[in-house]
Amino acid sequence: MEELPIIQKTYDLIKWYVPILNRLPKLHKFALGDRMINGLYNLLEGLLIARYNKDKLKQLESIRSQLDILRYQTRLLFDFKLIPVNRYEFAGKLINEIGIELGGWIKHQSK
Repeated sequence: MEELPIIQKTYDLIKWYVPILNRLPKLHKFALGDRMINGLYNLLEGLLIARYNKDKLKQLESIRSQLDILRYQTRLLFDFKLIPVNRYEFAGKLINEIGIELGGWIKHQSK
């Protein structure tokens, strides 16, 4: 079964991000890292639920806010110097790609 591109990109983001987050220093791993990991899994679950939900728009709007939280959490990782600039840029690129697809899906559902 072929996945929706947004679901595959979110899956790929989780595969890439979780090992990085699991290696955070103890001080940040439990406060920020675990929240981010849970948020990533919630994001994927939300997309999977939205795929089959009849009222997709409400679910997708909720996912949009989850994605925005992930953006800020990623920025915090960078500002706290917990990830190097190349990882920050890569994560930002993936998150933005997911956001673009999510925006398109929301726009399509709004019609």
